[in-house]
Amino acid sequence: MFDEADAPKRKSDLLAELGREDLDRLSIAELDARIVALQAELTRSQAKREGAAAFKSAADALFRKG
Repeated sequence: MFDEADAPKRKSDLLAELGREDLDRLSIAELDARIVALQAELTRSQAKREGAAAFKSAADALFRKG
């Protein structure tokens, strides 16, 4: 039998879960670590977006020439 709890979570679910997490229980050190991890993920997402935009721009330029 398939258990939904074992299924991989969608990204939107993960973001919603992250937003609902109770931060009051975290220590300053834990909050600092969370901030560092979130900043790293933001940097990774921004780099991926920039790469995708550059790829799209190059593809658009290639197909406009034809």
